[in-house]
Amino acid sequence: MVSTADTMNDYDDKMVEAFVNKPESTAWYRYAFKQYSVNGIDKMSWVWSWWAFFGGIFYLLYRKAYMAALGLLALSIVSFAIPFGGLIVWILTGGLAPYFVYKTYQSKKAEIETNIADEQKRIQTMRAVGGYNNWAILLAVAFHTLIWIWVFFAFSTMMAMLSQQ
Repeated sequence: MVSTADTMNDYDDKMVEAFVNKPESTAWYRYAFKQYSVNGIDKMSWVWSWWAFFGGIFYLLYRKAYMAALGLLALSIVSFAIPFGGLIVWILTGGLAPYFVYKTYQSKKAEIETNIADEQKRIQTMRAVGGYNNWAILLAVAFHTLIWIWVFFAFSTMMAMLSQQ
């Protein structure tokens, strides 16, 4: 017996496509989602995403995985107390964050399938509740701009203090 996780049917393909809502990214998410299911049983697996690696919390916010983003924020704050903790969290985020996007997809899919019988309406609803947040990109740009401004001023202040001695 071949599992639906190994060979997605047309309906599953359409649901993933509706959730991702970016044709250029759909194939990657199909691949990733297949890695997270073995014969219908979910498993956490390492699937690398450069967007998750560089985007971190903003990647999860972009993909509407809000609880995972909150958990990553807490983990990131705690990791600063550990030497190289931030780097470790950064690497783990690149390999594991897509799993939390998958869990978000699974949760939304189950809720939709429980409440809506018509397949076309399910796909339309997934497109409406899935997708991505453009504001997460703006938030990431603003955050990183502020960090770089802070670094510039801190460095400038340190150089000014050193030159006075």
